[in-house]
Amino acid sequence: MIWLGGIMPLAGLLAWIAGAVLSAVAMLWIWRYGERARPDRVTLMVAAGMSALWCALSGALGPDHPAPVIAAMVRNLALLATIFRLFAADGRTASLKPVRPVIVALVLVQLLQPLVLLIGSQLGGEPEVGRAVFEARTLIDMLVAIGALMLLHNLYAGAASALRPVLRWTGIGLAGIFAYDLNLQTLTYLGGANPAAITDLRGLFAGTMAMLFALGMNAAGPRVQFSPSRTVTFRTLSLLLIGGYLVGMVLVTKSLALLGGDIARTSQAVFVVIALVGAGLALPSPRLRGWLRVTATKHLFQHRYDYREEWMRFTRTIGRGGTGSASLEERAVKALADITESPAGMLLMPNEEAQLELTARWNWATIAVPAVAADFALSGLLEQHNLILALDEARRGVDHHGELAHVPDWLREADDAWALVPLIHFDRLVGVIVLARPRNPRQLDWEDFDLLRVAGQQLASYLAEQAGQQALMDASRFDEFNRRMAFVMHDIKNLVSQLSLLAANAEKHADNPAFRADMLVTLRNSADKLSALLARLGRYGSGQVNALEPIELVNLARTIAERFKGVHPVALTRETPVQIMGHRGALEQALIHLVQNAIDVSEAGMPVFLDVTGHSLHGAIDVVDSGKGMSPEFVRTGLFKPFVSSKPGGFGIGAFEARELIKAMGGRIAVESREGLGTRFSVVLPLADAVRLLSGQSEQTEQEVA
Repeated sequence: MIWLGGIMPLAGLLAWIAGAVLSAVAMLWIWRYGERARPDRVTLMVAAGMSALWCALSGALGPDHPAPVIAAMVRNLALLATIFRLFAADGRTASLKPVRPVIVALVLVQLLQPLVLLIGSQLGGEPEVGRAVFEARTLIDMLVAIGALMLLHNLYAGAASALRPVLRWTGIGLAGIFAYDLNLQTLTYLGGANPAAITDLRGLFAGTMAMLFALGMNAAGPRVQFSPSRTVTFRTLSLLLIGGYLVGMVLVTKSLALLGGDIARTSQAVFVVIALVGAGLALPSPRLRGWLRVTATKHLFQHRYDYREEWMRFTRTIGRGGTGSASLEERAVKALADITESPAGMLLMPNEEAQLELTARWNWATIAVPAVAADFALSGLLEQHNLILALDEARRGVDHHGELAHVPDWLREADDAWALVPLIHFDRLVGVIVLARPRNPRQLDWEDFDLLRVAGQQLASYLAEQAGQQALMDASRFDEFNRRMAFVMHDIKNLVSQLSLLAANAEKHADNPAFRADMLVTLRNSADKLSALLARLGRYGSGQVNALEPIELVNLARTIAERFKGVHPVALTRETPVQIMGHRGALEQALIHLVQNAIDVSEAGMPVFLDVTGHSLHGAIDVVDSGKGMSPEFVRTGLFKPFVSSKPGGFGIGAFEARELIKAMGGRIAVESREGLGTRFSVVLPLADAVRLLSGQSEQTEQEVA
């Protein structure tokens, strides 16, 4: 097709045709589906129709032909009328009287286009006149675009909340058209000619904006929102940064080229090397990515967290079980740490005395945690107030509920420890997760607290459910164990009865006195042994440690060391004279279990140490070995669990029985173990004098009451 004596590029023609089609479709859509109560329905329908005509004429005759110029003028007048109608719909025509003169002035300026075209056609032979006409037309379009953008800004800035849904898509379309025209006319005026590529795309852009008019006219249009995901936003920002970096490199290198000579080439080479090295160091940096994420979240989103994405990731982490995967405790720590982008964390859970103990770690092998990580007072405060403790505030002395006095020193001294999140299930503290400081440090705010509390409650329910299932499994195993023991005890009882009867018959019918005597001794010994075995098998009730008596711990420790003398070296490190209250047989049996376990994990020739100490109200005997140690998870979940044994063929009730025996005497067992270093079992029992004192006070109180 011939266009002003030249050949129009095919791409430009297609762009004008596409703009005409889109504008026509938008006009028909507004006429057919647009809300009839909208004040801007008619004016936008006229604007879309004139936009279609303008694009068609520009494609056929060229954008500088008078016919498409007049069509574009009518379209702009319809758009100005739309702006006026929107002001009127908001009820502001009376209060904003300066708006009318501005709109009238813009209409008059726009109507100067035909006059300028007429002058140009009459005096077109003179180059100076043609240049003046060209500049006048360009200035007219620039003035109209600037005035329209100012009106749109005032319209949206002061619009009532009820009108803003109406303005959303229509305002975007109007602002897009006039902003495009302003940039195009500015480039044209500065360059002295129309930029071919931008001019050809003008119609396609106008058609796209007309489709936004149609979208805003639909009843469902105002409720359609463009809401890109955070992943798309972050990647877009990354691309923009990379693009800006490359543009900056090009501008600097081009500027250096103006110097000329060897200095320019050397400067360019040095700058390129420095820029590439800087990009290679900065772009892969986790700190830079964290800063970019925080900055984008702060300025582009209403909330810091994408709750849908966080919940899906949280669920995937917790549900990723199976053979060889991390335990539920470790997955719980990771799920919570991922929310705040913490690089590590650990789980503390309360023991039977409500003291917090280390249960699991995630990516935090360096921090040293004592056997008792925190006292019961801290766990009580966290449970009572559902308090998320920001450790930076604790280090600064900020105290909310009196928790400052109970924060352990090892947490204060660990600079990378950031926050304590309680896991509450039915108002009961299930555990506490300690989060490490994120790579991009920041202060916890209300949104962090809300999300961490909800996630902590969910994790607490998972952990409580696992504990309930484990308790049911243990009860089932105990039931099976009791059934088997009942059969064993029944058989042994029958055997004892038979042997007793045989002994009685031998006493009556044996002819040889010597044989009879030997038989009696043998049979009675067998009966005694079987009876002892029967008593031992039945000694798992509560009556085995009722008869408490004072016990010298040093003498007991020497007895145990002497017992294992021929098997493995057992040495006493301290022999503080301590007299505790307990049952000697039960205590000896419990210590034999612990010493035997220590021997089993120790290398040949490496002694097991017994350490006897005394405290204010308690005496303690420690069993210390230098074996391979145990993980916190095994100490928490497997060490004292019945039927869980690390030995081939082990029955798995030794440690459990030892703990139950000590508990029945009013004592406790504490465990401190490090993998690769060894284990310390501390058996703590009340002093005999303390028990007598408390018993005497109790009897005196009863007498006074009586």
